[in-house]
Amino acid sequence: MKPSRFGLQARFAVLAVAMLLLTLALVALVLQRQNELHREVRSLGLQAIDDFSSRRLLSQGETQVLQLADSLVNPLYYFDLETIGTALRQVLRQPDVTYVIVYDNDGQVIHDGSPDISTYGQTMSDPLAYEVLSITGAHVQASGELLDVAAPIRIGDQRLGGVRVGYSLDAVKADERQIGGIMSGRLREVSRSQLLWVGLLLASLVALLAMIGLVLQRRLVSPIRQLADAARGIEAGNFEAAVPATRRADEIGDLVRAFSHMRDSIMRHDRDIRRMAYTDALTGLSNRLAFREVLDQRVAESNGAARQLALLFTDIDDFKRVNDTIGHDAGDEVLMQFTGRIGEVIDAHGGEGAVLARFGGDEFVILLQGDPGGDIRERAGRLAEVLVEELGRPITVRGRPVFLGISIGIALFPEDATDVPSLLKNGDIAMYQAKVAGKSCYRFYSRVMDQAVERRVRMEQDLRGAWERGELSLAYQPLYRLSDGKLVGAEALLRWRHPEHGQVSPALFVDVAEQSGLIEAIGPQVLRAACMDARGWQRDLPGAQGLFVSVNVSPRQLRAGDLAATTEAVLRESGLAPQHLHIELTETAVIADEARVSSVLARLRNSGVKVWLDDFGTGFSGLSHLRRVPVDGVKIDRSFIADVLRDPDDLALTTAIIAMAHSLGIQVVAEGVEKEGQYAILRERGCDMAQGYWLGHPVANAEFKRLLA
Repeated sequence: MKPSRFGLQARFAVLAVAMLLLTLALVALVLQRQNELHREVRSLGLQAIDDFSSRRLLSQGETQVLQLADSLVNPLYYFDLETIGTALRQVLRQPDVTYVIVYDNDGQVIHDGSPDISTYGQTMSDPLAYEVLSITGAHVQASGELLDVAAPIRIGDQRLGGVRVGYSLDAVKADERQIGGIMSGRLREVSRSQLLWVGLLLASLVALLAMIGLVLQRRLVSPIRQLADAARGIEAGNFEAAVPATRRADEIGDLVRAFSHMRDSIMRHDRDIRRMAYTDALTGLSNRLAFREVLDQRVAESNGAARQLALLFTDIDDFKRVNDTIGHDAGDEVLMQFTGRIGEVIDAHGGEGAVLARFGGDEFVILLQGDPGGDIRERAGRLAEVLVEELGRPITVRGRPVFLGISIGIALFPEDATDVPSLLKNGDIAMYQAKVAGKSCYRFYSRVMDQAVERRVRMEQDLRGAWERGELSLAYQPLYRLSDGKLVGAEALLRWRHPEHGQVSPALFVDVAEQSGLIEAIGPQVLRAACMDARGWQRDLPGAQGLFVSVNVSPRQLRAGDLAATTEAVLRESGLAPQHLHIELTETAVIADEARVSSVLARLRNSGVKVWLDDFGTGFSGLSHLRRVPVDGVKIDRSFIADVLRDPDDLALTTAIIAMAHSLGIQVVAEGVEKEGQYAILRERGCDMAQGYWLGHPVANAEFKRLLA
């Protein structure tokens, strides 16, 4: 059976009852002695009592009013009626106080202590009100059974108003009538006896309070203070802060034990949270936050020790294609294998103090710490070479090889940057230049790279509004049917004539437009202009009735989701028949979100628009995707056509693409036909259409119309 617990609440109750009984006994003794004293001093005269009582009440009233006036300075200055009301109600609760009024310099009532301030704004009109408006200090007036004590309320030399307190003299008169006599000669003897009793009572009360305070200190205050000290330590991050041990079987004991359990739980959660906050969930590497703290620390240490650092900013090449083609789960497997390989290379060549972290996605960063007298540039370059070579080997994922690479940008401290943000930025810039240089390589940061980034930013700024300014235009490259050599259509190509730099390569500005999102505004304008021109050919030239125009659509336009609606609106506006418009999409753009893209393409084809797959053969999809994606034709990439005459593999692949596409009812267009032999062999293998410089260069609309004529 569990023993009954004499809890803290029960102890407080027993102590309170004991204190109450003792206090009642003491009060009874005081009352008894008081009665005896009253009987002995009844002989004192009413005049003496009156004088004594009047002076006491007057002194008490002046003191109280002056203190009240001082306490009301700030509330009255800020017009805090709630605080003023609280102070007045405390005075009103005191005995003998009849009223309390706070007024302004014009004698209007500001507060009377009542909850609703019923007299607010009224002018004081009682007989005693006139004198209080001009007082400079405590002022006392009497009227019958009432004593009025007033005092001004000042802040510095400025008078804010005043306060009046009315004391009733009824109690004083009653005391006088009750005593009804003059003190006798025995007052001194009785007073000494009374003082002795009062002293004894006070001493007893003090001893009792001291005992209670000691008990509270030892049993309640001390444990709580120790818990408060431990809580402040935990708040400061010291989870080892000492918590008092106890065996007490009361509420305080429960509180101490609960606090100890809470501290242990917070310690565990903090450890888990820090691990989650500083660790990449997939690879187990340090994440961006953890790496940034290490980098800040290393830079601060290196500043004092003149030690060099190297930051290798790495990015997996074309990693998005892995997720798009074989799934995100397989992509995670690739990242894990990449992490393992990078870690092995760093263990072998990174040296002491090397740190590897994953910044997110397919980005990894490596921090190398230079040795005194060593060449950090040489070490970083050697490590980057090994990484490029090692990560260029194929990775086997789910039984199939995946070929990827890695681009690395290297920034040195303090050679390239003297602070952490600049070091990270320069490493990212160098990595981007490695991408531009062809990927699967590394580049050291240089000041020239900043200029390249600045040029790209300036190009983006200049490209904004270029269509409205007339700088962008369309050129048309003719497409011919190989069976009879007839011109059947043209591909619309975007051109930019910059007012300062002249013709800008599409390879430069189209990529900028795609990455910046400007293509979402330029694309519909290109589509509208191409449809208008094609409708013009058919309207103005009798032999151009069956000509089609093909327009390239970027992956960003395709992801926007309104391509079909935009195309239908443009066809209605231009009057061009849907079968005379061909939309060209890159293979990788289509397979990135095959299910959603298929519905968009199906809507386009149902309206009569033809859909072509551009640059076919360069992606990961293979011919199997043609069965699931609704397309009308494919355009064989120029890289296969270029070597079709001398490379048997390219010829075999091209022939296979043509045969497979035809078996699916899909037409084939060959890009980049620049020789007569290429034209002949493509016609021999059954290719449907071709375009290229041997057949015709891209020309402006006016020149293309002359070609048609």
